[in-house]
This record gives sequence, C-alpha cells and structure tokens, in this order.
Amino acid sequence: MAKRMNWQIGREMDYPYDGPPPKKQVAYVFDINKCIACQTCTISCKTCWTSGKGQETIFWNNVETKPYGGYPTGWDLKLHEELGPAEWRGGVLESRTPFEGKDELEPPRGYRPHDQDYNQPNLGEDETAGIADKGAHFEGIHPMWMFYLARICNHCDHPACLAACPRKAIYKRDEDGIVLVDQQRCRGYQECVRACPYKKVFYNLVSRVSEKCNGCFPRVENGEVALCVESCIGKIRMHGFLTTQGGPREDNPLDYIVKIRKLALAIYPQFGTGPNVYYIPPLHIRNDFLEQIFGPGVAAAKKLYRNLKNDRQLLGALFLFGASNRIIERFAVQGEEAVGWDVDGVEVARVPFTEPVYIREHYDAKRDVYRHNTT
Repeated sequence: MAKRMNWQIGREMDYPYDGPPPKKQVAYVFDINKCIACQTCTISCKTCWTSGKGQETIFWNNVETKPYGGYPTGWDLKLHEELGPAEWRGGVLESRTPFEGKDELEPPRGYRPHDQDYNQPNLGEDETAGIADKGAHFEGIHPMWMFYLARICNHCDHPACLAACPRKAIYKRDEDGIVLVDQQRCRGYQECVRACPYKKVFYNLVSRVSEKCNGCFPRVENGEVALCVESCIGKIRMHGFLTTQGGPREDNPLDYIVKIRKLALAIYPQFGTGPNVYYIPPLHIRNDFLEQIFGPGVAAAKKLYRNLKNDRQLLGALFLFGASNRIIERFAVQGEEAVGWDVDGVEVARVPFTEPVYIREHYDAKRDVYRHNTT
C-alpha cells in the first residue's frame, strides 16, 4: 500500500497505487447559496449522456435536498455508519479513511446500493430539518432549514473506483485528471459501484458494464465547460482546472477560490479520495452539520462569503460564474470589471461589478409620447 499526500485531510494516507499527478486537474466550484434545485443541470446531462436503454435510473448529475434527501437513497449515511464521525484536529483528519485500517489486499470500504435505492431520485425534496410551529412562518427567521446539494462525479485525486476495479478498467487521464471507465475492459463486477463513497458510478443492466460522468471530455478538449455548468440558470457553477505542476496561481480562478482563499470546500474530505468538486457552504445552515460534510473549514469559509463586498479580488472571481461557455483559465479585476481569458489567451468574459441602470423619462419629448409601465 503506497503512501500518498492528501492535502484535503492534511496528512499522508494509504492508497493502493502511487504515481505523479496529472498535468492539470479538472475541478468545479458550486455555490450552494444560489442553487434553487431547478434541475436544469440534471436534465441537460440526462438528455445528452444517459437517455439510452438501461439508463432510466442513472443520473450522472443530480440535485438533492439535505438533510434527508439522497440519490441513491442513503448514499452518504451507510459508509458513515461503518467509519463513524470524522475526527479533526487542527485541520488534520485523525480518523481513518476507507482505504486505511484493513488488509492491503482488500478493496476500499464501501457498500453496494440495492436496486430500489435508485428508484427515487427526488426522495426528501424540500423537506426541512424539523416541523415549524403553527404561525412560525410569520416570525421571520426560524430554526427549520434545508439546502440543495448538486452532485456529479468528483474526478478524485485518489479515486476509490479506480482502486477497487479488478480489471483496471478505470483510469485517470494524465492531461486533465478526468476519471473514465474503459467499457471494453469492464466486465460488470460492480466493485467500483461498491467502493465509490459518493455512489457516482452506475451499473447498466442492459449493457452489463459500469458507467459514470465523463466530465464532458469532448467539450473540455475544445475548451468548453461541461453541459451541467453551461445550462445552470442560477450561475452557481464554475468549471476549470487546478494547477498541479507547481503552486497555485493567483490568476487562476479555481486555484484562487479553492486553494488560496479556501472559500470552497471539498465534499466529505474524510473519505480520502481527494474529490475535485468544491462547495461554498450555505450561510443559513448549522456549522456542526456542515462540518461533517465539508470539513473543519466551514466557519472560515462562511466568514469570507459574508465579507465579499469588501473583497474585490474574490468577488471578481465569483462574478465569472456562468459568464462564458469557455473554460476560464486566467482572470483579473480591472477597475470595476472582472475579466476572464481562455486557454488561448482570448478574452471570453467581462462582467461589471455594478450592472448599469438606465432610467428613461416618463415623457418622451422627441416622439411626443408618454411611457407607461405595462407590467
């Protein structure tokens, strides 16, 4: 068992394979505070990638409601029952990951969902953490809460699906870190389904092989963002790359948000896979609940988010969410605008800090007419 440094848990950990990082690492940032669970991302992914036979209950992208929702049902609870709560000390994970505390020849800890667990992709939708007392909705803020959690494959640094596959049918691309399934090699053993702690590898009952989110790699190879990112009407998503060759760059929006400012946090970092989908935690949710999902950086990330109006560089990076269908690899704040450039150095986004407002006179003297508000 090799020792690999996992920066998300602050220490080395056991992993079956060792090797150099990819040339760059695909990554995503989701701002949970802006998600309205419209499911546009889910539908765009579904219609493009999983509309075939055997894919009826396969959703590479889904949006679920926490605390009770989950697809497949209870995907995160069952592994927690075995591992127990995450234990952190000074940003270092003291509890074990699914790769540790077992025989070297055993695959990572995990479980395989029952077929029925895939029957209800919207289970628990919009259900709150408690029942409000009669009339409580008239009192403003109350202690009942829920939030939407958009999920895709995390294209992990240390993929559990890759570690578990006896056929070596899963691989991580060197050019961009996207994790793919070679369906010619796959024999449908479903060890990847069992091992993935996020349950984002699926078994197709018709083709009899495993499949998963492919990171929209045909689009990525042309410098375009994934479909779920482009279609997001709330502009809660940013798609790009983290720097792996050298330290994080301040002009890379993903590096800046994730590694330099630490505003966006990995989901369940205690699972040890090094997931590369990062979330800006929701402000209205209790920290003790969020820390079990996003680790010990929740309070600091919330403080940063609340102070965005005084943090122009970070605010500028967030303004570029959904600003272009091109992957933004470099950004800068220029005066009152946030500017983004693609891999070719072409400007693809320019977003003003303050949207211009135009007020037209009630009476148009040139045309000698009155303007009326017809809405």
